[in-house]
Amino acid sequence: MQIILMIVIAYLLGSIPSGVWIGQIFFHQDIRLAGSGNIGTTNTFRVLGTKAGIVVLAMDILKGTLAASQPYLFGVNGVNPLIIGLFASLGHTFSIFDHFHGGKAVATSAGILLAYNPILFLIASSIFVAGLLLSSMASVASILGITLTTIIALLLHDWILSIIAGLLSVIVIWRHLGNIKRIFNGTESMVSFGLGHFLKNKNNTLTL
Repeated sequence: MQIILMIVIAYLLGSIPSGVWIGQIFFHQDIRLAGSGNIGTTNTFRVLGTKAGIVVLAMDILKGTLAASQPYLFGVNGVNPLIIGLFASLGHTFSIFDHFHGGKAVATSAGILLAYNPILFLIASSIFVAGLLLSSMASVASILGITLTTIIALLLHDWILSIIAGLLSVIVIWRHLGNIKRIFNGTESMVSFGLGHFLKNKNNTLTL
């Protein structure tokens, strides 16, 4: 019964549409109707600005961390926090508060990793930042981060993490299929910094 309760709580935590609520409460704007239409961190930064983006990023990470920390908080032994945390990512992707639509589960999945292994969280975050600085595309950084985290888990012979990270990789890549098509078409949105942004601007300047 405790496990079922933790799963329900994890799903409900993950389902909180941080970007939607922050936009509606503080900006009187629905981010689902602007930018990419996604409710996650990247679109929040794009539509509502840096401060709102940071808040939503922190909230989405916290959702995963709290969900995965439940076995520790409730003193339930023998339950891997990754299994409970997985339902937070599913909640973020299929939110009951957003007609079972949702985000791409990147930040929430990172929050799960933070609860499970803070060192791996820092490594995964470093991979994401490096990918973002090189490509200037949050989609590339997200896919790279979750994929390499899965590979690292396999190298460490952490089979539970390997399975959960593998499942989350499938979800993240699936949710980024549109982005992947735009990457190959050369039309994917870029942040306003990083090597990719610099090279694109340089190429546009040379073309002109």
